[in-house]
Amino acid sequence: MQHLASPKSSKKASRVTIGHAFKTIIWPRRNLVFIGLVLIMVRSLAGLVLPWQSKLLLDNVVPNKDTNGLYQLIAVVIAAITLQAATSFLLTRILSVQAQYLIRELRVQVQKKVLALPLSFFDNTKSGALVSRIMSDVEGVRNLIGTGLVQLVGGSFTAIVSMVILIKINPWMTLFVFLPISIFAYIALKAFKFIRPIFRKRAKINAEVKGRLTETLAGVRVIKAFNAEVQERKVFEDGADRIYDNVKKSLTATALITSSSTFLIGIATTGIMGIGGYYMMKGQMTTGDFLFFTLVLGFMIAPIVQMSNIGSQLTEALAGLDKTEELMNMATEGDDANRTVVLETVKGDIEFKDVTFAYESGKNVLHSLNFKAPAGTVTALVGSSGSGKSTIAGLSATFLTAQSGTVIVDNQDLSKIKLESYRKHLGVVLQDEFLFEGSIRENIKFSKPDATDEALQKAVKAAYVNEFTDRFENGLDTLIGERGVKLSGGQRQRIAIARAILANPRVVILDEATSNLDTESEALIQKSLDELVANRTTLVIAHRLSTIRKADQILVIEGGHIVERGTHEDLIALKGRYFDLYTYQAKI
Repeated sequence: MQHLASPKSSKKASRVTIGHAFKTIIWPRRNLVFIGLVLIMVRSLAGLVLPWQSKLLLDNVVPNKDTNGLYQLIAVVIAAITLQAATSFLLTRILSVQAQYLIRELRVQVQKKVLALPLSFFDNTKSGALVSRIMSDVEGVRNLIGTGLVQLVGGSFTAIVSMVILIKINPWMTLFVFLPISIFAYIALKAFKFIRPIFRKRAKINAEVKGRLTETLAGVRVIKAFNAEVQERKVFEDGADRIYDNVKKSLTATALITSSSTFLIGIATTGIMGIGGYYMMKGQMTTGDFLFFTLVLGFMIAPIVQMSNIGSQLTEALAGLDKTEELMNMATEGDDANRTVVLETVKGDIEFKDVTFAYESGKNVLHSLNFKAPAGTVTALVGSSGSGKSTIAGLSATFLTAQSGTVIVDNQDLSKIKLESYRKHLGVVLQDEFLFEGSIRENIKFSKPDATDEALQKAVKAAYVNEFTDRFENGLDTLIGERGVKLSGGQRQRIAIARAILANPRVVILDEATSNLDTESEALIQKSLDELVANRTTLVIAHRLSTIRKADQILVIEGGHIVERGTHEDLIALKGRYFDLYTYQAKI
């Protein structure tokens, strides 16, 4: 499947043209499109049989009372109708199915791209907006590879063939028809130019409204707790109003096209009645010729009117593809040309050398940080909120990249290492651990889907998950609801730790992994954590200082600096910042 564009960084909004869409979407499927064009041309020609046979009926068969000719005429019309029905079925079956397959391919492609983007992108983008990008923006492509574009080309063919026949019947009547139709075509082109920016803006509004709605549904407990249903309803109403105003603008342009077609085609029809009546009264046109002209005129006008609708669909498709192209042009984590080193194995030696980091330019969170975390040791990070502990963890997990200085893993610059080769040796347990909707078993095996039952049970027992699953009717197959809402905080955290144990990582990052636990759960988890960190390089962020007494080294972080370092005993003896924090917690 060809990409809409090469994944290069681009700050400019993309503008997908018909030419670009043809090259990347239509041309690779030219064989199917060609078959579709042949089918629609056959259908169009078969449709012209009825007007032609109607002329023969009135001018030859009926006046001559030709019974055999009548039977032949009926047989020809039935054959033409059958051919029309068959080609219509094949058109839908071949092109519409292919269009849906292309939508599927584009959704997969966009989802793959989104997951490859850096975390900073997700920090600034609503999840609901991304869902809209993946699921909705690509749907318009069905009008490019499906029946839309083929009908546009096929309709043009039908209109041209019909015009040739009309000129042959009566060139003056044809010229009279051609003038209002030309005016209509001009109006339609101007309207489409006006509509496209509206469709593009609609995609953005839809994404924003869906994004907020997704957040509202996810945070329904907070909304109800603060009695905020009214204000959330107001926010959604404002979004719905913006969508309505946008649709209203596009409907105005569409109504202009429709009404102008009705008026101009009505003028043409009236003129045909007058001119045709005059020619018939003069004996220069037969009744059959007039009927033939009128029916063929319908075959010429119908595709032109239909083209206005198809043009609107294509405009909407290109507007959606504009947004998709914009996303596909963004640089992914894997696009970093500096990341060329592949780690076959990871020992786990981590070192920070003069590392400085800032989320905003000029506002450093870490200042020239230096420390070593030897392989197989536990390094605890302690300090007040906002001191930089989570930033250190994020740098170690490659979720962030230092502005200056170097994070080193096994004597390799982490900024030069291919992310997937390092992350497959990484295990992370967060303070607010995310669980997926599904069963407990599925969530634990998320880190290693091909794990054996033996390995799974070992992880379950090591994290004391069986302590509560044994009481559940369905055990590990118990469904936990969205984000694990049916479980307690301690139960969710134990599942997260079991997931990390099953992954068997070389580097473990625990971000306040015991902060959500009650005293009983904390005691169980502390035992399982001892097994998790054994012989693994571990960075622990902890507010409960009692949980890190066995750490090989403790770093006290304040204001982005390491103000104290040593073992628990060393820092207690120092009677500095760590001593104050520890004795304060001991009194509580």
